[in-house]
Amino acid sequence: MDDSTRADFAEFVAVQVRPLLGFAHALTADPHDAWDLTQETLARMGERWERTSYDTPAAYARTVMVRLNIDRIRRLRRELPRSTAGPEVAVPVVDLDGMEPWLVDALATLSPRQRTALALRYVEDLDVRGIAERMGCSEGTVKSQLSRGTERLREHARGRGLMTTREG
Repeated sequence: MDDSTRADFAEFVAVQVRPLLGFAHALTADPHDAWDLTQETLARMGERWERTSYDTPAAYARTVMVRLNIDRIRRLRRELPRSTAGPEVAVPVVDLDGMEPWLVDALATLSPRQRTALALRYVEDLDVRGIAERMGCSEGTVKSQLSRGTERLREHARGRGLMTTREG
């Protein structure tokens, strides 16, 4: 990588590391996994930075991150047989970029697929088709994950006294 390309990538990292970390946190619900995912994403981006032209490198980085996270989830499923894996446990996470603490806790209770779908919908502002493409699943699966994840967030908010009705 020549000096100019290295400087371009360093600038990208300086500007994007915090937003990427926040997105990774939304995907993983764990601060340590979020750092690992962010670092792996940036490493992949750095390996290909010189050979690829990006119109929107931040969007491409988030696509890389989603795919790496899906690979991470699959790897974890292979490593932890279902018979020994306990129920998903809410992991205490740190407040990132002013995100409400109750929301951080609520995101930690979602399944990885629900978190991914919701992050792509509300952070990336993707439609169902775009989410399905990024996640590598059907649009029906995306709709189901969005619906279930949203309902779990509502239940969590109601449990905290933040909502009193389904519509609220």
